[in-house]
Amino acid sequence: MKALLIIDIQNDFLENGSLEVKDGNAIIPLVNKIQNLFDVVVATQDWHPSTHKSFAANHEGKQLFEVIDLNGLPQVLWPNHCVQGTFGTEFHSDLNTQNIQAIFRKGTDIEVDSYSGFYDNGKRNSTGLHGFLTELQVTEVYVCGLAADYCVYYTAKDAANLGYKTFVIEDATKYIDETNYLKAKQEMLDLGIEIIESKILN
Repeated sequence: MKALLIIDIQNDFLENGSLEVKDGNAIIPLVNKIQNLFDVVVATQDWHPSTHKSFAANHEGKQLFEVIDLNGLPQVLWPNHCVQGTFGTEFHSDLNTQNIQAIFRKGTDIEVDSYSGFYDNGKRNSTGLHGFLTELQVTEVYVCGLAADYCVYYTAKDAANLGYKTFVIEDATKYIDETNYLKAKQEMLDLGIEIIESKILN
C-alpha cells in the first residue's frame, strides 16, 4: 500500500501568511493532481495554542528566528502561526481535501514544537500517524507539502526510521531556506530516502 502524506498546506505557510513559504501556492495544483495515484491520502496540520513556546512573541526580549534551548531541544523562534481555530490553520481553499482520509494535528503541546507528522521534536508524543498507516498495511510513504527543509524533511526522516520505503516528491514541495534544504536533502539521501519528481509517478 502506498500513502501520500500532504504536509501543512495551510494558509499561514502560503501567500500573505504569517510564515509564508516562497512560491508555496505553486505546488497546490500538482498535489491535487497526484492524489488519485495513491491508496491512502493523509494530511498534517500545524495546530498551535496561542501560548506556544516556539513563538518569539512568547519570549520577552527574544528576536524572530533566534534559536533558544526549549526543554533541552534547540528551538527556532517563529512568528505566531497556525494558531488553533484561526484562518491561518485552515487548509488552502484550492487544496482538494476530498481524498484525505485522516488529518493528524501537531504542535499542540506548548512545551515542544512538532515538525514531523509522526512525533513531536523530542519524540515524547506520537501523533497516531504511524499506527494509522500500520493498520492499513502501508509500506511506502510519499511526502509532499511545506516546508521542504522543516516539516517535510522531519516527516520523511521519521518515516524512513520507522521502516517505510520513503520518497520525497521534490517538485511538490517548497523550502524556506535553500542552504538548509540542501543540507536536509543530503541527510535524507544518506538515510535511503528517494528524492523524486512527480512525473515518475504516472
